[in-house]
Amino acid sequence: MDEVEKIEYWLDLAEYDLGVAESLFRDKKYLYVGFFCHLIIEKTLKAYYWYKLKSEPPFTHNLVLLADKSGLITELTDEQIRFLNMLIPLNIDGRYPSDKQLLMQQLTEDRIIDILNQTKSLQKWIKGLIKF
Repeated sequence: MDEVEKIEYWLDLAEYDLGVAESLFRDKKYLYVGFFCHLIIEKTLKAYYWYKLKSEPPFTHNLVLLADKSGLITELTDEQIRFLNMLIPLNIDGRYPSDKQLLMQQLTEDRIIDILNQTKSLQKWIKGLIKF
């Protein structure tokens, strides 16, 4: 795959995951909506990484690290950085039974609507920076 194909690959995966997150939301599977919101942003950041650096992004789930390594961190607002930090545990902690219970209690319908909306907004903004 060339660079453009790699970028499109990550963006397509992120878009697919957005559809999954919306389906999970309709089914009230809020923990997994949060998990997929993390994946959406991670994959969008990996597309941006390819766009800016034309190389394979690091194998990490740390969204702030991906934003930093790609150079995007300097373009992000403090609110966007806080959002990235908030998403990180939804990927990591959500995999372990003891953390799932705590996360499920915190992920109310209103909270997950906010997370999903912020995810869509950030995804759209990052995609807007990628120009072919």
